[in-house]
Amino acid sequence: MAAAGALLALPAAAAEPKIGVVDFQRLAIESPQGKAVMESMRAEFAPRERTLQAQGQAVKAKEDRLQKDGATMSEEQRARAEKELRDGARDFERAKGEFQDDMNARRSEELSRLQRTIVEEVRNYGKAQGYDLILEQGAVVYNASASDITPAVLSALQARGGSAAAKPAAPPAKPQTK
Repeated sequence: MAAAGALLALPAAAAEPKIGVVDFQRLAIESPQGKAVMESMRAEFAPRERTLQAQGQAVKAKEDRLQKDGATMSEEQRARAEKELRDGARDFERAKGEFQDDMNARRSEELSRLQRTIVEEVRNYGKAQGYDLILEQGAVVYNASASDITPAVLSALQARGGSAAAKPAAPPAKPQTK
């Protein structure tokens, strides 16, 4: 009984922990750094994509020609056209697979670099604003909007611009915490 009374007499914890929530996906999509990554990927892979589209159209044209003219072709012409179609379709599928593999590998590299930049910015913001804990939005079941620091971190990323190597900007105004 005396111990329980002593516990009640103790003051509450020194301070309530300051907890924030951040939406990494939104930061990756809306930040200048994320937009720069997406634009860079588009520019890098657009020429190959156009080449693949042309190659696919050529295969389709060969297929259409074979269907249209196949009945009037000699056996030798038809066999040659079928072989060209098979070879073209196989080359197209291989090129498409290589393109997809290259694009996925490059996307993975760039998103990893972007993620490091965003995590660094969130950490810097959290330290500067005195947060004890920052959680990712996807891991949170409920979040009062007052604890969402995504807009503040997005502002800091925008202040840095598209450069991942730029120094972090001063944190924007403090959001309300619960």
